[in-house]
Amino acid sequence: MDDQNKNLLLATALSFVVILVWFVLFPPPEQTALDTPVPAAETVDGVATNVASAPVAAADGSEPAAATTAPTAEAENAPRIALDTARLEGSISLTGGRIDDLRLKDYRVSQDPEAEIVQFLDKVGGENPYYALYGWVPVQGLTVEDVPGSSTSWRVENGGELTENSPVTLRWDSPSGLIFRRTISVDENYMFTVTQSVENPTDKTLSAAPYGILARHGEPKDLKNFFILHEGALQMSDGILEMVSYDDMPDMDIAAGERAPATVSRVEENGWVGFTDHYWMTTLVPEAGTPFKSVVKYNPTNAIYQAEAVQPAEQIAPGNTVEVTTRLFAGAKEWEAINYYQNDPWFWGRIFGAKVDADRPQIDRFQDSIDWGWFFYFTKPIFAILHWLNATIGNMGWAIIALTVIIKAAVLPLAFKSYVSMAKMKELQPEMEKIKERAGEDREKLQKEMMALYKKEKVNPAAGCLPILIQIPIFFSLYKVIFVTLELRHAAWLGPFKDLSTPDPTSIFNLFGAFPWAAPEPGSLLAMVFIGVLPLFLGVSMWLQQKLNPAPTDPTQQMIFAWMPWVFMFMLGGFASGLVVYWITNNVITFTQQYAIMRSQGYTPDILGNIKSSFKKADKSEGK
Repeated sequence: MDDQNKNLLLATALSFVVILVWFVLFPPPEQTALDTPVPAAETVDGVATNVASAPVAAADGSEPAAATTAPTAEAENAPRIALDTARLEGSISLTGGRIDDLRLKDYRVSQDPEAEIVQFLDKVGGENPYYALYGWVPVQGLTVEDVPGSSTSWRVENGGELTENSPVTLRWDSPSGLIFRRTISVDENYMFTVTQSVENPTDKTLSAAPYGILARHGEPKDLKNFFILHEGALQMSDGILEMVSYDDMPDMDIAAGERAPATVSRVEENGWVGFTDHYWMTTLVPEAGTPFKSVVKYNPTNAIYQAEAVQPAEQIAPGNTVEVTTRLFAGAKEWEAINYYQNDPWFWGRIFGAKVDADRPQIDRFQDSIDWGWFFYFTKPIFAILHWLNATIGNMGWAIIALTVIIKAAVLPLAFKSYVSMAKMKELQPEMEKIKERAGEDREKLQKEMMALYKKEKVNPAAGCLPILIQIPIFFSLYKVIFVTLELRHAAWLGPFKDLSTPDPTSIFNLFGAFPWAAPEPGSLLAMVFIGVLPLFLGVSMWLQQKLNPAPTDPTQQMIFAWMPWVFMFMLGGFASGLVVYWITNNVITFTQQYAIMRSQGYTPDILGNIKSSFKKADKSEGK
């Protein structure tokens, strides 16, 4: 086998690696738990709650008697405050003061214009209870009855409907004489600001620790369970990001003093904690510079997932008022919004759309809440450019094509060198055959003379593989971008391609819509066999690219190369259609580049002749 054919086989192997290796490239990170007691979820009077009667450690290490009281069965029918902004609608329960009813106006559960908008947070008694709860841990001179909990009946002191221009203030008078207030505001996107205050009209110095809790009863109903995507808990602790998937939370270690699996981090300066789904997220964000204890835990008894931010105990002197502010992000993981909230928008964000505003929340590394993956150094700039192209062109499909052109232009110098090297290898083919005849079975002599020839002619036999090697991380990065980012959800291109984040909706089964019956269900065996028009174009584009060169003389290699385009066609048929659009565009540009470079080196590919030759060989094989 000559070196040119070895390169072709290596290129084939690398191409298959591009498709297959991503299945094992993204294992979930292992988590470690700190030996710190944290609250667990329990059931009280038949109603699942997010707090425990077990001790809860505040950020300063104090051990109060309990976090809060449990909600009662009447919590579902509690009085509510309406919430209505340009992008959100829902309500806040006056029982517990919980933010537990939130819908996203800009997003529907399907592409049907009449489909329901996405229900994100849901109250106890709903289909998937998921809510944010705030309160105080009694520390010095206080008991559980003296602080507000999940069953506390708040009253509205100021405001009515919560909008982006009108906050609301809740009030609760403690039996001990303390006055607790909670002011809730929301911006034009998805960021809530919750300010908790305690007024102490007594003659005693008291102490309590503020906390925020996110509780989710059961797994999300639309959980993808696809390991290339992280779904579960997130903890950012002074620049260190920890992730625990919903599946792995029941298997976390049980910290000292805990009765449930938990992981705990001590945040000194900047951090946040919460839950992320495919496209939506909730995150508790204490003010920058405030130390707090970040807790992620799971209650196996009631299958409740919980994230907490417990801040240091505050001393409340007689006649004084203590005030603590925490932010809550609850909504869609939009790149522009998250980038805006970050304290220092990433370089690419500044170029492609980040707003710089002194009043923004200043959240450390908030953009890392989007799962960029291992190849984040590729994924982030690729998405930033794609996002900018989509905003400029107004169509995500054409933006993907434009991005492919930009990527191919960026690697053109390397591709040029590679194709020139391949052309020189073809010129050296006669001399290489002579060396093989002289060397015979002497492999050492063959290799020595071959290397001398390469050195003399200044040819690198591995240069032909370099463009494919570069394509591997780019392919993974683009795959990650298309699958993970919200901006690709329901992104249309043209004709039947209404969602580039899903597989090709067309099918040979109904002749691409010509017949009245539906195409096979995506992901089914029939859908894999009766592929759509995009995978067909992919197979044809790969096949034509092969015809720039004559078929290899070795029968085994001939068979591999003859089948490779069609194997890829079926393998990629179930991938996101946006990725297939990229691959087709990449093949077309590669074909054009290679043809032009080969012509510039004095070699004109006989494409038509190679095609005819392949059919003649197929006819001879069938005749035998």
